[in-house]
Amino acid sequence: MELGLEGRVALVMGASRGIGRGIAEALAREGARVAIASRSEERIDEAAAEIGDAATGFVADASDLERLAQLPLEVAEKVGPIDILIANTGGPPAGGALDHGFQEWEQAYASLVLAPRILAGGVLPSMQARRWGRIVNVGSTTTIEVNPALNLSNSHRMAAVGFLKTLSREVAGDGVTVNTVATGRFATDRMAELGGSIEQVEAAAREEVPAGRLGTVEEYGDLVAFLCSERAAYITGTVIPIDGGLLRSV
Repeated sequence: MELGLEGRVALVMGASRGIGRGIAEALAREGARVAIASRSEERIDEAAAEIGDAATGFVADASDLERLAQLPLEVAEKVGPIDILIANTGGPPAGGALDHGFQEWEQAYASLVLAPRILAGGVLPSMQARRWGRIVNVGSTTTIEVNPALNLSNSHRMAAVGFLKTLSREVAGDGVTVNTVATGRFATDRMAELGGSIEQVEAAAREEVPAGRLGTVEEYGDLVAFLCSERAAYITGTVIPIDGGLLRSV
């Protein structure tokens, strides 16, 4: 299937590893030029070298809001005007409703709500001027069914979905789509950290996920590449789960 991504410029946050890396690789395979960002210069340079000529690395921490405000301008200067934004801005620590102090709440709010807001504000003017754009937020199934061990994620990712739903209605007529992917259990370092080890989360997935396994970042990247494509122009304002059937809600 031709996705129409040849020559498009994508900014992918958190792209040195895990889901962000899987998305960046999928977009590059479809012919997009990918600006990949991470807080680690060493890791993002390594990722850019492995992805190849289509990738350009940028150092940016999702918690540094001043840096995020400048990042779209820097990408536009070095790579080109941004057609695709992948807001993959981190996962807060685990814990229950009252397990975190106000500083941790503020940090989660900054990375999961304010960071997507700042990035979207930075890329939208040029998208609207060209009447084409794609914004995809890497979210979580916790916005559909809360996880009692992930209160900060439950709370702040819901706020991000509310913002993005509002935004999607405002920019749909400009040819810009805005969607969130509700992430289930994937074979990533983040999943291993939450579950103790990758072996433990793989064993749990065999028992608890209807598909009987963890998802792969390649599968995640393929879904996002489609959402960023010409073929997906009528899909906007949605929250799309990718979870191997784990969600019980209808």
